[in-house]
Amino acid sequence: MAMSEQHILFPVTLDVRWQRPAAYALHAGLSDWLLAPGSLTARLKQLCSHFRVEVLGQEMLPCSAAEAHGDIKAGDQVLVREVILYCDDVPQVFARSLLPLTSLTGSERQLAHLGEQPLGQVLFNSPDLERKDIEIACLDRQSPVAALTRMMALEDTTELWGRRSLFYLQQKPIMVAEVFLPGAFAYQEAAVV
Repeated sequence: MAMSEQHILFPVTLDVRWQRPAAYALHAGLSDWLLAPGSLTARLKQLCSHFRVEVLGQEMLPCSAAEAHGDIKAGDQVLVREVILYCDDVPQVFARSLLPLTSLTGSERQLAHLGEQPLGQVLFNSPDLERKDIEIACLDRQSPVAALTRMMALEDTTELWGRRSLFYLQQKPIMVAEVFLPGAFAYQEAAVV
């Protein structure tokens, strides 16, 4: 993606305080979405007739100290990829992935050229995928993601919920963070299965 094609807010960033799920009291429906071990992409595809990915931007940047985690260290060169996942043209999820340059080797080089293909679909189709613990965060109205939702003219909510996980593909780390946007299935009281 050329620089001129990137979204005006890219990189949106996720400088938030990630915590273990036990730190929050969540209603069952939201908890079910935040802590689901499977592919979020696959789950969303089951709930709509048209699923699509909009790439906000993709760029090689140094990993910030706030986002460093596990085998992804502050200062490491990472390919930052930010996308919006849509179900029937309703924005559901903002996703930010950190793919270290050292992870983009061998067959994983393809991950740098996904375009509008969902990363989750590629990850969960890999038989050797390993996922570490899920951490969650509550983002307030001052967060860059909240600014993005306002720019997209989505409902203005007091808080947004997100999760992140460190994945290992062929023992190579990849960080994926996902934030449920206003109006997402995750916020609907009746848990959608």
